Amino acid sequence: MLDSLSSPDVSTRLRAFLDDRAPATPCLVMDLDVVRANYRALRAALPEAAVFYAVKANPAPEVVAALVAEGSAFDVASTGEIDLCLAQGAAPESLSYGNPIKKPADIAHAFARGVRRFTFDSDGDLANLAEHAPGSRVSCRFLVDAPASGTPFGRKFGCAPQMALRLLARAADLGLDVDGACFHVGSQHTDPAAWTAGIAQAAWIARGLAECGVPTRSLNLGGGFPTAYRTPAPPLAAHAAAIRAAVAEHFDTAPELLIEPGRAVVATAGLIRSEVVLVSRKSDTDEHRWVYLDIGRYSGLAETENEYIAYRLRTAHPVESPDGPVIIAGPTCDGDDVLYQHTPYRLPTALRAGDHVDILDAGAYTASYSSVSFNGFPPLPTLFVG
Repeated sequence: MLDSLSSPDVSTRLRAFLDDRAPATPCLVMDLDVVRANYRALRAALPEAAVFYAVKANPAPEVVAALVAEGSAFDVASTGEIDLCLAQGAAPESLSYGNPIKKPADIAHAFARGVRRFTFDSDGDLANLAEHAPGSRVSCRFLVDAPASGTPFGRKFGCAPQMALRLLARAADLGLDVDGACFHVGSQHTDPAAWTAGIAQAAWIARGLAECGVPTRSLNLGGGFPTAYRTPAPPLAAHAAAIRAAVAEHFDTAPELLIEPGRAVVATAGLIRSEVVLVSRKSDTDEHRWVYLDIGRYSGLAETENEYIAYRLRTAHPVESPDGPVIIAGPTCDGDDVLYQHTPYRLPTALRAGDHVDILDAGAYTASYSSVSFNGFPPLPTLFVG
C-alpha cells in the first residue's frame, strides 16, 4: 500500500521539515503538536478518566515534557522512566509504577523519589511493596478474558481474578491503600467491546472486596487504544462509549477511571524516513522484488515481528505510478530481519536504491525498541518539530 506525498494525515510541518532539512536516514521525526492534539482528543473522548501516558511507547524527553505541560500523568515501568519523568518536571504523585515485575531495590528507589502508586500481580511483589513502599496506593492486575489484540500480551502479566481478589484483601491487611483492580486488553485493540469483559471482572472483584470490608476507589483500564495503520480503526468515541456503557452496567457507583494510552498519543505524530539500499530479485522469473531499507527490525521496526503492525508507506513517486509486489527487508545480516513477506505490499516499479521510503504513523514503539548498534547499525535517532 502506498500513500501519495500529499497524504493529508502527514502534517504539513513534518513534510516541510523533511523538505527543508533533508536529514540523514533512517530517522524518526516527531511533530509535538500532534502529540498534544492526540492527548487532548483522549481527554475529550473520555473526560472521566485520568490519563497516564505509557512512557514506553516513546520515552523521548521532548515528548514527556510536552505531556507534562498538558497535565498528563505517567505510567512508568522502571526506575529509568521514573527519573526521566521527574527530570522533565513531572510530579512524583503523577507517576504510576505499572510494571508488576520489579526488584525490591527498584520499589525502594521509586518510593524514595516520591512515587506512591504501584501495580502488582503476585504474592512476592505484594510482599516487597508492603516492605519497601509502606502505605502506598496499589492495584492488582488480573488476566482479562478479552478478544485478541493486534499485538497480544499472552499470559506474562496479571493473575486470575479470584487470585486478584485474595491479593487485594491481603494488601489491605498489610497496610497498603487499595485502589482496586486493573487490566490491559493488549496493544492495538480495534474492538471497542474488548474492555467490557474486563470491566465486568473488575466489578466482581470490587464487590468481593466490599464484602470483606475493603473499599476500592478506582479502576485502571490500561491501554490498547488503537491507531489506524493500513486497516482503519474505530474512533476513540466508539471505545469511550463501550467503556462508559460497561461501567454503568456493572458498577452501582462508577469508580475513578484511569487509562494508560501510549500508541494513541504518539503513533500518528511520527514518521520514519528511510532510504532504499537495494532492490533485487531472487531469480530472473521471480515476480516479487526484494526492497532492502536502511532500517529494519533491530533499528526501530520491532513491531513488524509476525507482521503484527503493517505500516503505511509513502515514496516520492506519483501515486498513480506502475507498481508491483515486493518483499520488504532490513539491512542487517540477520535472516530474520525481514519486515513483510506475507502482508501484500506493492511499491513503484521505478523504485531505486537511494530513493526515500517514508513509514507513516511510526511515533510509537519504534525508537524505544531500537537496539544498541546491532550489526554496527546505530540506534534510530529522533528529530522534533514543535
